[in-house]
Amino acid sequence: MDFITNLFSGLDLQVILQLTSVGFILIAGPVIVFILYALRGDL
Repeated sequence: MDFITNLFSGLDLQVILQLTSVGFILIAGPVIVFILYALRGDL
């Protein structure tokens, strides 16, 4: 149990937020393109 608390306390909150925001950006790109393609929108 101490390993888990040390792992989370060792990681900086800002680093976690940056990684999640980059992940959302990387996922949102293809999703938007697929939605535009599915709705027959002009790219």
